[in-house]
Amino acid sequence: MSHIATLAAAFAPYEALAEQLLPHAFSGNDGSHDAAHLIRVWKNAVRIHGSEGGDLRLLAAAVLLHDCVAVEKNSPHRAGASRLAAERAFELLDTLGWRTMEITAVAHAIVTHSFSANIQPESLEAKILQDADRLDAIGMIGAARCFYIAGRMGSGLYDPLDPLAENRPLDDKAFAIDHFEVKLFKLTDGFQTAAGRALARQRQERLRAVLGMMLEEI
Repeated sequence: MSHIATLAAAFAPYEALAEQLLPHAFSGNDGSHDAAHLIRVWKNAVRIHGSEGGDLRLLAAAVLLHDCVAVEKNSPHRAGASRLAAERAFELLDTLGWRTMEITAVAHAIVTHSFSANIQPESLEAKILQDADRLDAIGMIGAARCFYIAGRMGSGLYDPLDPLAENRPLDDKAFAIDHFEVKLFKLTDGFQTAAGRALARQRQERLRAVLGMMLEEI
């Protein structure tokens, strides 16, 4: 069995779709937006779908392709990443013979999932994708991804003289833990579904615990 086929098995019951889309799903070497991220987001989406409903096939395609165009976090074009991914997803699904109505629904979910894009999701599938993706930005995984991205961007872990920014402006481009207050702790208030909000509250507590334990050690 090929590596792609092995990964595709994680997207049951849409393994065949995953095998078609995974070769186009991500690019580059960003370990915060890789196959592991897609699998976690899919698990989150399935869990939310179990409570909220929605079209799981459309969700599968949206999850698989929501990061299919890579734009680095520090790029001036970051806010346009989800639009580029939606356009690419439209092209890919069209070549696979999907109906235009279905492709449009997937593209809407992709373009609205991004925090940077700041576009309100309208369909249930779009709301679920946004929640599922944001769950991966908080909790233990969210903390790990935050520090990983900070390393990629050349940021420090924290300001040694004022780690909590009590006497300076927050600067998450310079210090990783500043990103907790700048963005991560704010994500929970924006969840779209009841199931997503419940999961977010649990992960928010874990994220605060991570910060608390880190502060004890510095």
